Amino acid sequence: MRTYDDTFSGEKIYPGKGKLYVRGDSKIFRFQNGKTESLFLQRKNPRRIAWTVLFRRQHKKGISEEVAKKRSRRTVKSQRAIVGASLDVIKERRSMRPEARSAARAEAIKAGKEKRAAANSAKKAEKAKTAASQAKGGKVLSKQGAKGAQQKVGRNTK
Repeated sequence: MRTYDDTFSGEKIYPGKGKLYVRGDSKIFRFQNGKTESLFLQRKNPRRIAWTVLFRRQHKKGISEEVAKKRSRRTVKSQRAIVGASLDVIKERRSMRPEARSAARAEAIKAGKEKRAAANSAKKAEKAKTAASQAKGGKVLSKQGAKGAQQKVGRNTK
């Protein structure tokens, strides 16, 4: 048995009952009775009329015994390893005393600075070496020329 919902009140309309209203833009509205049709044509808001399904749904009427409050699941915290550090390394670092942690950090920073300084000095030595070779009479090359790029061929005619 096919039932329809009342467009205004939201109640069921059983076969052989109700009214059908077709608007100018061919939209179909079904009404349970003249009361709902009249309220619809007066452009009343069904959410403000106390006996409609929309009003009852909006104000949470009559659903307390049907739906029990859903239990929310507690999130379970789990620790996972990060790329480059296993779980035991992470736990070990976490359990370190603050003084030990700050000392290890200072040591790591110092080592990084030394490494950077060594790289910079090596770079400067390389630059000085190339500058000395060019000063001796070596041809001054561009970066591309130093990498082995082809030389431009000069014009021999005007």
